[in-house]
Amino acid sequence: MSDASEMQILFNKGLNEYEKGDYFEAHEAWEDLWSDYNLPDRKFIQGLIQLSVSFVHLNNGNMIGARNLLKKCQGKFSDYKGIHRQIDIDELKFAIEAVSLTYDNIQESSEFDWDLVPVLKVF
Repeated sequence: MSDASEMQILFNKGLNEYEKGDYFEAHEAWEDLWSDYNLPDRKFIQGLIQLSVSFVHLNNGNMIGARNLLKKCQGKFSDYKGIHRQIDIDELKFAIEAVSLTYDNIQESSEFDWDLVPVLKVF
């Protein structure tokens, strides 16, 4: 299997796990992609990893970790706009900002509305 095929498989595995709500497994697939290949968009992949881990922390009741990782991922997406890897970056940034505002206004992770999790729209 070529590196390009393996990279696409890992990226798609991360997307599929994320869509299922298995943020830990999404992070694992994207971390393999990020660590095993010197990608031109490493920063973008790292942002997806941090976004996923934010929801892992949230699910485990760790609001501080969830907030910290969400803030970190926002910076990773700042260099991107339009459509990247078939994801609408502007929509993603808007959704992340909505999650950030919600994080700032809740005390317990149980108060989070999981419908706010950004959808990674694949075109």
